Amino acid sequence: MLKQTIQDAINEQIKNELFSAYVYLSMSAYCQSINLPGFANWTRVQSQEEVGHAMRLFDYVIDRGGRVSLAAIDKPPVDFKSPLDLAEGTLEHERRVTGMINNLYELAVRESDYATQAQLQWFVTEQVEEEKSASAILEQLKMVGDNRTALLMMDMELGKRVAE
Repeated sequence: MLKQTIQDAINEQIKNELFSAYVYLSMSAYCQSINLPGFANWTRVQSQEEVGHAMRLFDYVIDRGGRVSLAAIDKPPVDFKSPLDLAEGTLEHERRVTGMINNLYELAVRESDYATQAQLQWFVTEQVEEEKSASAILEQLKMVGDNRTALLMMDMELGKRVAE
């Protein structure tokens, strides 16, 4: 059975992961509105991944005999200045999520909850990937600058991403 402090913290992270899904879905809508279907695809797949993360935690709470308690999700940002602004927001968001996961892991350590530490190790590793991916897109957009041809090539490349 999960300690109440761990259960509450994981329930909060479930909400945070679902908020992340909302953020990426909002980004996808923005990308569609400016005719960048590849960027829209990448962010939509990212949204689906975030739902998967939430469900991984959801199932973990249930597997440990806990109770999932879903909370309201805040409205995500809807306005972005440019693809570069969106990419900067993506990296900033992923860094915040990394902090949340690290705090949750620290709580599991303080509570001597070894099973939760093991479960969260996957998320720690996943956040390294998330930040790396967001950083790479941001750096490529910086290189692209105002070159529309390069932006369209990048868009085509991001359009190839498929859900895993």
